[in-house]
Amino acid sequence: MLGVRRAGRAGRVVAAVAAAALLGGAVAGCGGSGGGAGSSDAASDLSAVRTSPIAGRLAGLPAAVDGAKVVVGRPGAPRTVQVLVDPRCGACAKFEAAGGETLLELADEGKVRIEYLLASFLDQGGASGSVKAVNALRASVDAGKFAEYHAAVFASQPEGRFTDGLLLRIAERVPGLRGEAFDRAVAEGTHTGWAEGAEKAFEATGMRGTPAVLVDGKPVGAKDGSMFDAAGFARTLKEAGVAA
Repeated sequence: MLGVRRAGRAGRVVAAVAAAALLGGAVAGCGGSGGGAGSSDAASDLSAVRTSPIAGRLAGLPAAVDGAKVVVGRPGAPRTVQVLVDPRCGACAKFEAAGGETLLELADEGKVRIEYLLASFLDQGGASGSVKAVNALRASVDAGKFAEYHAAVFASQPEGRFTDGLLLRIAERVPGLRGEAFDRAVAEGTHTGWAEGAEKAFEATGMRGTPAVLVDGKPVGAKDGSMFDAAGFARTLKEAGVAA
């Protein structure tokens, strides 16, 4: 199921058929209602915290902010792949555990750079905590821990909303991330403005849902569902000219 953004971030949910057309026939619908808005902060803070099984490899991956994007990978990588995700989208968590790990492994091997556009269309007035999560992810770039923290955030996606407390608990699983600067950025929402800019950049792509992976501007892995299977997505990337 794919997350579907609300038109103008405040209007109706975009029709599933529109998302299906834009994402190559993929099924739409991963929540569009605020991602668990009825759940309490306390319940979210008790959510299980997990890390990626390839966290050790991710720890050494460089990341940098480029406008509204976070770019992960080694300088000189021959190909660039764009990934569009909302931290509260359940389908995005499934992607990150499968095709997302495949991409990160390729980035670690120097074969690809990944441009992340971190959307927050599921937030709708703070209901899901997507903006909070994007703010924390942006702060993790400054700490040199984005790739590892990004994977841990999606692996620890709560049933309810993302809260400051949960985001800090997740950060505890990333060695060297917790500290005065990161904790303050999470508590004060230092990068909220950047998160809003990232959402606008996502909307400007014309895509209507997440997750989406673009190679040369074209969606891959959605129509056949291969983005949710690590081995299948490796084949899809190879067919798209991305070394695997």
